[in-house]
Amino acid sequence: MGRRVFVVGVGMTKFEKPGGRDWDYPDMAREAGTMALEDAGISYDLVEQAAVGYCYGDSTAGQRALYEIGVTGIPVVNVNNNCATGSSALYLAKSFVEGGLADCALALGFEKMEKGSLGIKYMDRAMPMQWTFEKMNEKRGFTQAPPAPQMFGNAGREYMERYGVKAESFARIAEKNHRHSANNPNSQFRDIYSLDDILAAKMVHEPLTKLQCCPTSDGGAAAIVVSEDFVREHGLEDQAVEIIGMSMHTDFPSSFESNSDMNFVGFDMSKATARDVYEQSGHGPEEVDVIELHDCFSANEMITYDALGLCDEGGAGELIDSGAVTYGGDWVVNPSGGLISKGHPLGATGLAQCAELNWQLRDMAADRQVDDAKLALQHNLGLGGACVVAMYEKASL
Repeated sequence: MGRRVFVVGVGMTKFEKPGGRDWDYPDMAREAGTMALEDAGISYDLVEQAAVGYCYGDSTAGQRALYEIGVTGIPVVNVNNNCATGSSALYLAKSFVEGGLADCALALGFEKMEKGSLGIKYMDRAMPMQWTFEKMNEKRGFTQAPPAPQMFGNAGREYMERYGVKAESFARIAEKNHRHSANNPNSQFRDIYSLDDILAAKMVHEPLTKLQCCPTSDGGAAAIVVSEDFVREHGLEDQAVEIIGMSMHTDFPSSFESNSDMNFVGFDMSKATARDVYEQSGHGPEEVDVIELHDCFSANEMITYDALGLCDEGGAGELIDSGAVTYGGDWVVNPSGGLISKGHPLGATGLAQCAELNWQLRDMAADRQVDDAKLALQHNLGLGGACVVAMYEKASL
């Protein structure tokens, strides 16, 4: 067992439509990183190691981004784990501190994205998700829809076929997250939509309409990760949030051999990773107050309720329909607006989740604040594949 690890500062930019603001990835990094340092009340020269996440960019973009904050010669590791990139950078920063390689580490993520749906970038080499695409095509074939909503939409179809969930329940997830985002000044979209609006939006791949799909986004986020000694030395006890459990898994044999659309998009990864975190932290899902989970599409939030153990198998439709996952319910899920409404700049997403949950546990979330939040859960998923789950608790020092 390693040392205790704490987050003492977080920051994030506003998430923007690609091309909607005159900035570049170094600007995103400077803005988010400076916010995190100022939140912690420390200078950059105290940072001993850094992990920087992004999916689109040249090989040392992490260094170029960090040089906007300081040029100090520290080790910088560039991280790319698809949509779980931000939380993978956080996982590395935690490992640096937990393993005694640093007392203060920076996790930073950013993305400067192209407009439109994600596509295949390189046509002259093996696709990272080749096995996933082949399995999906064998089972349901390919349509004209972009690949990502096909994969997650098919997972939603499987859930409907297994458990009788209706399209309205998927739309209700999007209605909730758009409503939550209205109180988040960093959200890319802050419009509130009715259930009818969401159901009537353009169909992308059944059961997913456009308002149930996350947008491409530009933005950055960051976290300062430190040891217990660092917290005490710098008098940060009042704002320290402890990472009391964190795990990462990649694909299992079942991801490809089970012929399950849900497993093709990481259901088994999510379930196993969450189980690890509950064991590490000594807390189960019933004790959690607030959750940021990877709702790239409403279908993924639906199946993730099962994977995280928020309901019995097949109970996710009833869970969202009952109001259990919004204010006044058993949990508040995606108070930030989630990926569907807040936005999804791939390298920044996991760290933006971390920032939101730290603000919630520090009672700093303003109009989004979850009453008396003491325990928070994060879930970040990348196909191809990686899943990171973390449990946070306001520190007791």
